[in-house]
Amino acid sequence: MTGCLAPEFPFSLCARESRGKFTCSDQIDVKSVIVYLPWLMFRVSLIDLDRSGPIEVHQVVGENDAIWAGADLHLSGPVQVALTVSATPTGQVVARGVVSAPMARECRRCLEAVEHLLREPLSLVWEVKDQLAEEDDGEIRPLDPTGNELNMGDAIREELILVAPTFVLCKEDCLGLCPQCGIDRNTSECECTHDEPDPRWEALRELRND
Repeated sequence: MTGCLAPEFPFSLCARESRGKFTCSDQIDVKSVIVYLPWLMFRVSLIDLDRSGPIEVHQVVGENDAIWAGADLHLSGPVQVALTVSATPTGQVVARGVVSAPMARECRRCLEAVEHLLREPLSLVWEVKDQLAEEDDGEIRPLDPTGNELNMGDAIREELILVAPTFVLCKEDCLGLCPQCGIDRNTSECECTHDEPDPRWEALRELRND
């Protein structure tokens, strides 16, 4: 089967990014093509969930995808998400799995480049707003009772931002940079003295000098 894949094309997707844009040609083999369809990413049919039971969601999303824009995640490669989405007898939709994201960061102490692989479990819950308890702490997200599908994209983005480390170390015993000359003390030695007086005692020293 050949043809142009328009947005209304009803095929299941295998995700692939092409510089954040959807492209298609006049004649392509639908059996072998891998297409990036951003309007379907992380979306689950609630109808299929109700009829067929749990749904497996496996997505690989490029580090430059628009979904990560403004998140300041320092991604150095594609983000991989694997989830099992299921419906509970109480009407909740639950997605559990894992997210993996390679990140390029700087060591907090010596500023050397560090490749860090974040791998964290995900547990996401949605529920119809009328059923949410008043004391809910925000961990349960509202579910549209009239909708036919669930878009998990925003929730996954939020969770990745929350679990991303604020800083990393190249190694636990990193010596960092010399505060005086700036040399990397992991690789070199300097002759700087580091017996600087504690500034908290400066006011007392001034009183004694007076």
